[in-house]
Amino acid sequence: MSNFKIRGVRPGDEAGAYHVCLKTGDFGRDGEPFYREDPDALGRVFVGPYLSYAPEFGLILEDDQGICGYALGALDSHQFYDRYEKEWRPTLCSKYPEPKGDPEKWTRAEQIYFVYHHPDYFCPEPYSAYPSHLHIDLLPRAQGHGFGRQMLDQVMAELKKQGAPGAHLGVSMMNTPAMGFYLKLGFKELIRVGEGRDGCVYMGKPL
Repeated sequence: MSNFKIRGVRPGDEAGAYHVCLKTGDFGRDGEPFYREDPDALGRVFVGPYLSYAPEFGLILEDDQGICGYALGALDSHQFYDRYEKEWRPTLCSKYPEPKGDPEKWTRAEQIYFVYHHPDYFCPEPYSAYPSHLHIDLLPRAQGHGFGRQMLDQVMAELKKQGAPGAHLGVSMMNTPAMGFYLKLGFKELIRVGEGRDGCVYMGKPL
């Protein structure tokens, strides 16, 4: 086994964390074949804002090969998304034009560019019970060793210390292994939005 270490977020983590996001970007599987035109497309939404705006609630997993996982969180989702909307998204939209034409013909990167221009800030109810949210990804070599549970437990402990009553997360309906993982951690299903590849299951856990 590699020499795994869990540590806090620090400057310079962006490239490694974006790579983890890419390599888990196909509903938990390797997304690299689908994003060769823009490997950082996913990371700009699902990683970058957390490293910039909420590093105190982030953890990095690394081994002798480099960064191989992360757990990220935001204390108040509404406040986090408000900052994302005002400070982060304008740059994305200016650099990456909204795709045109038939959406069925868009590449995966173009689909994410559409998300840049039409973000989803959905938060499950009751919001007052689950205002914080979480996001975690691990490369295959880091899976199966209990690091996911350790990292989420640590992030949730920090959120609780800062006054969060509960946290939620979203998982693709296509990623059934992840749903089982969260259920074992004590999360419960709150609501399902959409269906199929576009469907998301929102799960919450009291802290």
